[in-house]
Amino acid sequence: MLWSTIPTPSPVPTSGVEADLVTPGVWGFVITFAVVIAVVLLIIDMVRRIRRVTYRAQVREQLAAELAAETAAKDSRVRPEED
Repeated sequence: MLWSTIPTPSPVPTSGVEADLVTPGVWGFVITFAVVIAVVLLIIDMVRRIRRVTYRAQVREQLAAELAAETAAKDSRVRPEED
């Protein structure tokens, strides 16, 4: 019965909220800024790589078309047309 006579402690309200508990502070800003810079650099690199792949595909298509045109021209010169 001794347990029932001990009062339950109640929390003591504080006078205000500490700024360090609410705001991220300088380190939060620095880390967020670093993440933003890293993301921007990754996006720039990705765009550059995608552009390079697109250009290479266009060059391959152009070379294939030129090769097909040369092959067709050689075939028409080698085989005389029959009348």
